[in-house]
Amino acid sequence: MYKTPPKTDTPLATPVQFVKGVGPALAKKLARLNVFTVEDLFSLIPLRYVDRRRIYSVAEVPVGKEMTVIGQVMSSGIYLLGRSGKQVFQIVVGDKTGKISAKWFHFRVSYMKGLFQIGTKVLLAGEVTQFKNTRQFIHPEIEILDQESESLEAGGKILPVYPLTEGLYQKTMRRIVRNSWEGFGKYLRPALPLDFLERYNLADPWESIALLHFPASDIDVDVLNSRRSQAHRTLIFDEFFFLELGLALKKAKMVRQEGIAFPYNEEVVTRFAKILPFELTAAQKRVLQEIQHDMEKPYPMNRLLQGDVGSGKTVVALSCCLQAIASGYQTAIMAPTEILAEQHYQTMQAFLKPFGIPCGLITSGIKGEEREKLYRSCRSGEMPLTIGTHALIQDELEFAKLGFVVIDEQHRFGVLQRQALHKKGKSPDILVMTATPIPRTLALTAYGDLDISVIDELPKGRKPITTRLYSEKQRERLYEGMSQELKKNHQVFVVYPLIEESEKLDLKNATEMSEELKRIFGSQFKVALLHGRLPVPQKESIMHDFKNQKVQILTATSVVEVGVDCPNATVMVVEHAERFGLSQLHQLRGRVGRSHFQSYCILMADYRRSEDAKRRLKIMSETNDGFRIAEEDLAIRGPGEFLGTRQAGMPEFRVADLAKDMDILNLARKAAFELIEKDPDLKLLEHQAFRQILRSRWKGKLELVQVS
Repeated sequence: MYKTPPKTDTPLATPVQFVKGVGPALAKKLARLNVFTVEDLFSLIPLRYVDRRRIYSVAEVPVGKEMTVIGQVMSSGIYLLGRSGKQVFQIVVGDKTGKISAKWFHFRVSYMKGLFQIGTKVLLAGEVTQFKNTRQFIHPEIEILDQESESLEAGGKILPVYPLTEGLYQKTMRRIVRNSWEGFGKYLRPALPLDFLERYNLADPWESIALLHFPASDIDVDVLNSRRSQAHRTLIFDEFFFLELGLALKKAKMVRQEGIAFPYNEEVVTRFAKILPFELTAAQKRVLQEIQHDMEKPYPMNRLLQGDVGSGKTVVALSCCLQAIASGYQTAIMAPTEILAEQHYQTMQAFLKPFGIPCGLITSGIKGEEREKLYRSCRSGEMPLTIGTHALIQDELEFAKLGFVVIDEQHRFGVLQRQALHKKGKSPDILVMTATPIPRTLALTAYGDLDISVIDELPKGRKPITTRLYSEKQRERLYEGMSQELKKNHQVFVVYPLIEESEKLDLKNATEMSEELKRIFGSQFKVALLHGRLPVPQKESIMHDFKNQKVQILTATSVVEVGVDCPNATVMVVEHAERFGLSQLHQLRGRVGRSHFQSYCILMADYRRSEDAKRRLKIMSETNDGFRIAEEDLAIRGPGEFLGTRQAGMPEFRVADLAKDMDILNLARKAAFELIEKDPDLKLLEHQAFRQILRSRWKGKLELVQVS
């Protein structure tokens, strides 16, 4: 017997352990799926559906279709795949009409051997493929059957397939969901009013949840599996709508806040343009106008500036800082790494010198009296521009009159960190920048409360970077190409995934390969090693020498992903490129191609590549377009991985897919922003339900949105 459930605001908030048939042990496993309450369980929409309205004999099963068969295990075990030597677990299942195999490339040996003993009756479901002359399933859905379960599970039903975790099985999940529905389904209330359902061609949400967990026997399974059912559309709209409603509320609140109106200072803009050694691109000028227009308004600016590596975001940011400084306010630029902060500091010093404006650098590596002096300058208002890392958000650092904040590579910072810097001033204008192109779907969700500017043009004279994919067999060719570029007085980056040798991963590491490059090139060219563990003065020295061409080959870890700016570098070599993500590879490639010289990115990749790695390397070889790369990255990794845990704070999607549901997202966003335009505080009686749902879904989400 379980204890009496605790009292909650709604029965749907009942902890899942109190659902019939769950208990504490199963509740711990469900927690790994982020299922903690009854409502979470209802929101765990099936991944796909298995059509068991007809069970096929093995002889009937055609290739290329989703099929379900029942048979007995005739053999099971591990074999090695071709030259790669990769382990594959295979079973052969047969009935009176024939036999078919099932294979797993990812498995736990002891578990699989215990599960598939000879003679065990199993159900296999999935797409049937063919290898040579043999039909097979790859990673099929499975059920271990006995007489009772065969009649229960194979009795002419369409069965949901849920996400699982170790120790949870489909049969258990289906039973838990059914018990939960029978006990708590009646407490579900429609989130969207009737006029919304009619206006946007949506179904009743209660009926939609019921249909997706317990599909009717006459429904089209293909429609369910393609997520094109009206039930799917309704729940996707629901998720997007309440996310966008929260963002619309936040944006409306910002517009009503008292901010700083920075007057446009034409003299500063003209003077700054004259000291630049280049002409701003049309895209930079357009973006500057957008930002300056925001800065003139009497409420806080919140703008996202996107631009590929080398597109000139830093110059735009500095121009805006000068406008704020001319109005008597302090400015701050926060960067994610010391290397990038130091790079910005050096760049800013050079540009600010003609204006006689000092700037300071605050990082964790700056200590003692130097640090205290910088703190005093910020506190007194004597420091107009401060550049730094996370050290800028320390409690002891105070600003006299902070009015403009720039957050560079903002995806590296959490929401709380951005808020902490914002609170250093009285409603300062915020400009967040990223060189990681963000797909439009993510921009409308993760950054839906921000206005967005895009620098979609590189400076004149830049040539597209040539990207080539090499294997280990082509290493001599690589060194020959490096030698040719070095003889032209150009420079080379060589990047590795590790600093020191790892016993777990057979990867070339920066320390060891730096020595090899010294052996090969050291008689003619200087080789240096840069990584995150070096003391700050040593890093600064290496960067200075590389920028001033005293070092020709810089071997490094991915610490150079952002921050190292050397226009004379024309070759980027990425060792074990298959180990890097797409956005990392794109950032690394952006370290070269920053002048009129033809530049090259060589991706050295192991021949044993996962399917995802093959896709990443293929797209890198095909295009330099950051936004196309970002869309592919989103498709490969999904929004959670793409954004990373640092973007925590948004309600999670259970049904919606940012890579596939752009049309519904646009519709839901339009509906949410139109509603907030009419009722900015959701005070109308007909919108009271929205207030309650927002509180529930955004609860504890880092105060991103407040509904009073």
